Amino acid sequence: MAHRYFAARIEGDTAFLEGADANHLARVLRARPGDEVILCDGAGTDCDAVVESADPDTVQLRITARRPCAAEPPFAVTVFAGYPKQDKLETIIQKSVELGAARITPFFSRFCVAAPKNEDKKNVRYARIAAEAAKQCGRGILPEVSMPVTVPELCRLVPQFDRVLFFYEKGGQPLRQAALPAPPAGGRAALITGAEGGFSPEEAEALIAAGAVPVGLGPRILRCETAPLAGLAACMCLWGQLE
Repeated sequence: MAHRYFAARIEGDTAFLEGADANHLARVLRARPGDEVILCDGAGTDCDAVVESADPDTVQLRITARRPCAAEPPFAVTVFAGYPKQDKLETIIQKSVELGAARITPFFSRFCVAAPKNEDKKNVRYARIAAEAAKQCGRGILPEVSMPVTVPELCRLVPQFDRVLFFYEKGGQPLRQAALPAPPAGGRAALITGAEGGFSPEEAEALIAAGAVPVGLGPRILRCETAPLAGLAACMCLWGQLE
């Protein structure tokens, strides 16, 4: 199977790999002119490409064919996850990307155990985790990891989406009823799950008033790192993305 990379830049039918990807292809895999790889433009298109020249700093390739990335959902899903303690957010980011999320946005709520600290520095690492997950699972875009927001800021973001499902510990509508039909092609959906302490009544009321639809995730209590992944997987299944 041909190796897969996100192109650093594409100019017509000429593409370039740079940095770590160029070093990996040229030095580790010892690529030679004529070797075939798969490139992604980061906007949902996969490209068959042939190596024209390779050195550890830059690899130049010629694109021979283009096609939509089969692994990319036709709609964009944002996961709003309550900021967990320790390194649980890294797991949420990695697995959300694998399940098809286009963006992961952590948020701080009243009962969060974690507190903001060095978020700019952390975001660089989170973006790298998302990029590596996207490469591993064959995504057609590089999903984004946003800087953390507050619940009031999250409420202001809710109207930007076609549908927002609020996975509330006190339950709500049946998920199948609230999630269907699937978002339209080009549409935007969002999922909201809480941190270890859940949501205060005031936060829940504010999210619902902003347009988020409260739903349940079954009778069991899920950990904060499990809930966003269970909710995302369930929705992607209902929306035909896990067939």
